[in-house]
Amino acid sequence: MRRTLVHVVAIAAILSFMQCRPAEGNYPGTEYMPDMGHSIAYEANVNSYYFYNTWESAAERARMSAPRLPVEGTRARGSVGWSNGRLKGEVFNGSLSNNAVATPVNGSVPYYYGNTEEERARASREIVSNPIPWSQEGLQQGQVLYDIYCGICHGAKGDGNGYIVRDDGGKYPAQPANFLKSDFIASTEGRYYHAIMYGRNVMGPHSDKLSFEERWNVIHYIRSLQATSLGQTYGGKPVAAQSVPGTTPLK
Repeated sequence: MRRTLVHVVAIAAILSFMQCRPAEGNYPGTEYMPDMGHSIAYEANVNSYYFYNTWESAAERARMSAPRLPVEGTRARGSVGWSNGRLKGEVFNGSLSNNAVATPVNGSVPYYYGNTEEERARASREIVSNPIPWSQEGLQQGQVLYDIYCGICHGAKGDGNGYIVRDDGGKYPAQPANFLKSDFIASTEGRYYHAIMYGRNVMGPHSDKLSFEERWNVIHYIRSLQATSLGQTYGGKPVAAQSVPGTTPLK
């Protein structure tokens, strides 16, 4: 009986030491009450394998931890809404109520147009004005961003004669749009905004490179280039082939 007790104690001691082995190499070691230090719950955007999470397959763990789309109807804080192709300005500028939150520069703004030709035409019909008020500061920002993201193809003047077209020996696969042509001058703002969001032909989308306000300031700057080509000054008013109220000839 005494010998059996000694054996039991010895085995228990050995097992205890084995449970306390430190981590070494590829071996993570053994922990006492590991659930106290490792959550077995799913964590958003984290697909990490934990030994005790054995009730799901690896594929199911990956699916459950993958990013999800927002619940239908969800609005990000500071987002703005559209009504008949126009921004609801009260929501945008934060004046809707004392508790309203104005949209930040990089705020989330829903865009309810798909990446198809039909949707591009619809955006061109419905989005007919620039929701961002014109300002010299905004125009300067638009110029800087245009030079970075647009000018290399569309040219510093907006004439489609950018660096990669002019200095690349004509190897560019497609002629960039010439914004100074009459059809682009007569286009609505939706045509430009949709192209920035989804790209067009060889041009890729720029929605991830420019914030909501930055996109519209770039469009303001494109309009100013068009006004300059017509001998007009630009003050946020529509640009057309003829003289437009609100614009004056350059001197």
